Amino acid sequence: MPFSARARFAAAPNRLSRLLDEKRRSGARLLDFTESNPTRVGIAYPPDLLLPFADAANLVYEPEALGLPEARRAVADDYARRGAAVAPERVALCASTSEAYAFLFKLLLDPGESVLVPRPSYPLFEFLARLEGARTECYELEYDGEWHLSLARLRERIGEDTRALCVVNPNNPTGSFLKQEEADGLVALCAERGVAIVSDEVFADYGFGNDARRVTSLAGKDRDALVFSLGGLSKSCGLPQLKLGWIAASGPEALRKEALRRLELIADSYLSVSTPVQRAAKALLARLPELQAPIKARVAANLSLLERRARGANFTLLRAEGGWYAVLRVPRTVPEEERVLRLLERDDVLVHPGFFFDFPDEAYLVLSLLPREDDFARGSEAIARELLG
Repeated sequence: MPFSARARFAAAPNRLSRLLDEKRRSGARLLDFTESNPTRVGIAYPPDLLLPFADAANLVYEPEALGLPEARRAVADDYARRGAAVAPERVALCASTSEAYAFLFKLLLDPGESVLVPRPSYPLFEFLARLEGARTECYELEYDGEWHLSLARLRERIGEDTRALCVVNPNNPTGSFLKQEEADGLVALCAERGVAIVSDEVFADYGFGNDARRVTSLAGKDRDALVFSLGGLSKSCGLPQLKLGWIAASGPEALRKEALRRLELIADSYLSVSTPVQRAAKALLARLPELQAPIKARVAANLSLLERRARGANFTLLRAEGGWYAVLRVPRTVPEEERVLRLLERDDVLVHPGFFFDFPDEAYLVLSLLPREDDFARGSEAIARELLG
């Protein structure tokens, strides 16, 4: 067969995907609690938002491997808004956070080497690593009323071939932020073991309440470990279709400069970021509060409704500190997959089972907080009924 091992993924549809296809072919109106795309849930966007794309300067192509200087300055200014001092020269632009991971795995890992990723977390890591010929190994997040990173257990997970460690801050789907003590310990451990940190901070602006212990970014501080902080328009502005992400490099000067030099060569091989979105970046990021406001309002309203439903119910809403998701710990009387199938079959409600996010045991359901409020109310009522059955 003429295909590489790195592209050898399971292709057979599972029971859930088969049922979902049947529902869609039948024309059923699904209440989709897996939806993470803010452009498909009735969020209102300003009608003049795309005017910067009409600039005639967009007709001129002047490629810059790490991104146009004005776009890199706009990203640096946005880090300053969050209290992180990042020079534009330390910013590399890419088409998405997924591409940022691909670039960094190319930079940091040889085929067969490993990257540590959190568990639970988004399942994309395994695919992105495999496409670079690398492996993923997991480190556990622990829950005792809030989520924690255990540095002692993490130390045991770092092997001889571990070259990078990913943190998602706040995590998707747990919504947990790194705390200052955890971040300090993480940087010290990775510096000691020669492991680079990749810090995915796309949901950093979507925290719930205030907590002085939280670290919202690892960018801007040149500590002993090499750190790459990731962001993008997809979450920060709710504009996934515009395809602009970024990497901010921090760490020891010589190591950081060499990393950026090599990143430039990698990015120059693809030149994947469009000129129009780079030229529009400053204007789009300037409207960030306006763009985030309706998303934050939607998430807050749906989370509040879910908190009310959880009072006295036979499921537990796990504490989240931010993000767009909620995690329910549900009775183990029925396997996760069966619950998800029954909700889809009986009520046209689609939710993620916990195993989709690699929860280490059962039973969990993961719900997006983005759906329209009336849909969320109907769907969460159906979920509550199912859990009573």
